[in-house]
Amino acid sequence: MDHVRLSKLVAYALRHAPQEFGLRLDEEGWAPVSDLLAALHRRGWSDLDVRGLQEMIRSAEKKRFEMAGGKIRALYGHSRSQRVVKEPAFPPEILYHGTARRFLPSIKENGLLPGRRQYVHLSVDVPTALEVGRRHDSRPVILRVWARRACDAGVKFFLGNDRIWLAEAVPAGYLEFPQG
Repeated sequence: MDHVRLSKLVAYALRHAPQEFGLRLDEEGWAPVSDLLAALHRRGWSDLDVRGLQEMIRSAEKKRFEMAGGKIRALYGHSRSQRVVKEPAFPPEILYHGTARRFLPSIKENGLLPGRRQYVHLSVDVPTALEVGRRHDSRPVILRVWARRACDAGVKFFLGNDRIWLAEAVPAGYLEFPQG
């Protein structure tokens, strides 16, 4: 089974186009596993079962999905207009954000904003932030985010997975920009 191809298809279904798959997500982004499997069967994954989905989730390098109580959801990265409800959590003292150099003037003025996403994505370490930043710039800039201070001041943070944290927005005053 091609877990990478399956993961991309499930991400598309749960994060971006549930209606194309006949899925109805609840306010927390959950869909019945049986509905997802039926949709995937219609798209050529006829041998896929619950164990196959669980194996795809377990084998992934990044934790993108969770299953519980006969339901499945994407943990982050949704582009649908209805925000996926998440429980606020206390972040580590420092998080990181990898970004393209061309975005720095706007970030310095406005802070980190989610743009077309539901949340700002933050990383627990520099290598993950670099990986994310390289999607938009071959030499990304890494910002240090004073997450705990921002949280203490009322910014809400949410756990995405073991390497990603989410925030509604982070004011520029809680960001440390590289010198130079």
